[in-house]
Amino acid sequence: MQPNKNKSFILFLQGALIGTGAILPGISGGVLCVAFGIYEPMMAFLAHPFSTFKKNFALLLPVVIGGGVGFVLLAKVVELFLEASAVAAMSLFCGLICGTVPALMRKSNAADPNKGWAHFIIALIASFAFFQILAQGLEGSLQPNFAWYVFCGAVWGLSMVVPGLSSSSILLFMGLYQPMAEGIGNLDFSVLVPLMIGFIITIAATAKLVNKLLENYYAIISKIILGFVASSVLMIVPVHFAAAYEIALALACFAAGFAAAMWMDAAEKE
Repeated sequence: MQPNKNKSFILFLQGALIGTGAILPGISGGVLCVAFGIYEPMMAFLAHPFSTFKKNFALLLPVVIGGGVGFVLLAKVVELFLEASAVAAMSLFCGLICGTVPALMRKSNAADPNKGWAHFIIALIASFAFFQILAQGLEGSLQPNFAWYVFCGAVWGLSMVVPGLSSSSILLFMGLYQPMAEGIGNLDFSVLVPLMIGFIITIAATAKLVNKLLENYYAIISKIILGFVASSVLMIVPVHFAAAYEIALALACFAAGFAAAMWMDAAEKE
């Protein structure tokens, strides 16, 4: 009995880390699922919930509970960090994103060394152009509401299904991340309800398709994901500084984020 309790507690802690990864820009909850060995049973359950329910329910329940706890608790911390220094926060997030790229590139290349990186370059250019057009069209006019919070949930759900895709970095430059994080941290149900609607709909609609694509075309899909990751960095990297000390602060925070991401990658291999 005791080993089962210990295992459930560990799964709860892993779920809490996955939840924080889902809300923290630069970290993908899907990647953490892969690292903890939860991704495959999670995808099997989402793709075939009825036939795999008995097998995976006991495993995933503490993960889901922990994920909810981590998701809500960290949102307030991130909100306060952004308010204290947007330059420091953005630089840290950029470092976290860039620190995950080497490991993602190694995994993608190992899947099929002969595939090349054309899909990465195409995805990078196309996604960056799309984000620029979207950002210019929304600048100064986007007002968070029920529909936009449903969209936030949909993007968050996609980041759980597609390892390596950081939803928060996309929502940052759209101006949706901070009001979403504030709503989560304050347990605002006008934010939480549409967020969960978008998340559940996206998971239900994409899990089976994405699972099949990753199984059959991992080398290509992973490079496309990397293109989105790289363009997300370009969209949120700080380019305006109030004083010289902010440049030093930005570099220090970027280095700290990069080192933290590299440390997590090394810890996963132990």
